[in-house]
Amino acid sequence: MKEHYNVIEAHGNTNCFSEQNFNRLLVTMKERMVPEGSHLFWEGDYSDKLFYIKRGRVKLTKSTDEGKELILYMYQAGDMVGQADPFFSTKHSFTAEVIEESEVGVIEQKDLEILICQHCDFAIDFMKWMGIHHRLTQTKFRDLMMYGKPGALCSTLIRLGNTYGEKNGDNILINKKITHTDLSNMIGATRESVNRMLSDLRKKDAVEYENGMIVIKDLGMLQEICHCELCPNEICRI
Repeated sequence: MKEHYNVIEAHGNTNCFSEQNFNRLLVTMKERMVPEGSHLFWEGDYSDKLFYIKRGRVKLTKSTDEGKELILYMYQAGDMVGQADPFFSTKHSFTAEVIEESEVGVIEQKDLEILICQHCDFAIDFMKWMGIHHRLTQTKFRDLMMYGKPGALCSTLIRLGNTYGEKNGDNILINKKITHTDLSNMIGATRESVNRMLSDLRKKDAVEYENGMIVIKDLGMLQEICHCELCPNEICRI
């Protein structure tokens, strides 16, 4: 019998904007359809735009000289993507790849500067958005550096549950098919080591698979392994 899961409410990273200030952003956007497999920007491109995802998904990646890819963030509808540095001509440190056909709103730097200069309340909301990005980066590197690969994997599973989770009692279904290769790229590990760690978590009855998707059965065990600091969901997300 198929279990019934309730969707965990997801929040985009633009919830820090008031309705009025978000509408100001919407007015400045130029809509664009972006096909799957294309890129919003590449590492090294000038960061003169922000992108608001109205529909679809985008992943932010960093590549090494050896060609190894590290997935840093996964963005979805309601998220704004880009380098949060409106007053300096900087270059993107990451690549943004579209992983589902997406509808995005493009916000030009000059339009963003006008909003910041004209509306002090918008400037405050934009600073909050920048702060969320800063905390996301801090917690991501904490995951990767502090508690080894098992801690990084458990934290990533928790983040996936907060982002794509559907809940049934104590179980959380991650309602996106995430491959072992994806997980290895998210934590900077080999696919073989991810296979071993997931097998160990399954033996401990912390996770299982349902129709090819991961189900978190013991959230407390995952939190204990990664020394979870119980960050709010807008920070503890993929």
